[in-house]
Amino acid sequence: MNTFGNKFSVSIFGESHGERIGVTVDGVQPGLPLGMEDLMPDLARRKAGAKGTTPRVETDLPEIVSGVYEGHTTGAPLTILFKNENTRSGDYAGFRDNPRPGHADRTASIKFQGCNDPRGGGHFSGRITLGVVAAGVIAKKMAPYRYEAKIVELGGRTDGWPEALEQAQAEGDSLGAVVECRVDGVPAGLGEPFWDSVESRLAHALFAIPGVRGVEFGDGFQAARMKGSEHNDAYAPGQVAPLTNHAGGVNGGITNGNPLVFRVAFKPTASIAKAGIPGRHDTCFALRTPVIVEAMAAIVLAGFLND
Repeated sequence: MNTFGNKFSVSIFGESHGERIGVTVDGVQPGLPLGMEDLMPDLARRKAGAKGTTPRVETDLPEIVSGVYEGHTTGAPLTILFKNENTRSGDYAGFRDNPRPGHADRTASIKFQGCNDPRGGGHFSGRITLGVVAAGVIAKKMAPYRYEAKIVELGGRTDGWPEALEQAQAEGDSLGAVVECRVDGVPAGLGEPFWDSVESRLAHALFAIPGVRGVEFGDGFQAARMKGSEHNDAYAPGQVAPLTNHAGGVNGGITNGNPLVFRVAFKPTASIAKAGIPGRHDTCFALRTPVIVEAMAAIVLAGFLND
């Protein structure tokens, strides 16, 4: 469905070229200061316009329509709306009959019996993550840890990204990337074993971001190539958190007091000029995703605090 979480829940709605998109957040702590000025910094980090991103630039001005009174959250469901203004729906004519590779055009049509909105990817578009970022701002106020996500690999390279972007753009192609997120200050004891482990809920949320192809925690897949003597995180006498952090801050599904560290792999943009697909598309849409990854982490951690 379109809602994630129980006692702290986030519901997203709208389509890429519809009149509005938005988000409703329930389970919000009352009394949090919240206004447009709180939302804009993270919304700006997701914004298009920089080198390698789509030329579709929207104002992304949030309209808080419920859940805030006199500058503070009320504890009631909080809804934020955004207008879609800079659309070119004609670019998407014919995709219902001729689905684009790497997109949800065909699967969405089958799932919703041809009633889905195909313009700009409709409800499957990365445009919908704007509401996730807004919800993340609220979640960061409820779980006020230090969140930092950044790209650590782009197009298979750890440096030389401007040149790689220029080359891909000149070839009418696209690039993927890996985003690493670190959350400092997370206390030990959050999470549950098995189904509601920190990794389980985070992976659930992160894979909801369009274009995610992989998630790993701590040493991730590299752990399979290590020995136990290399990977184990030992404890010093009287110390809560382990001395090393190969596990990425989680043991048995529960935070251990170390920084929460994980990485997210994003595929290259599927819509490319090389394949003859019209429209305004990112050479590397992952450039705009670090703030979305942070938002998902905050939403999950705020949910654990509400459990």
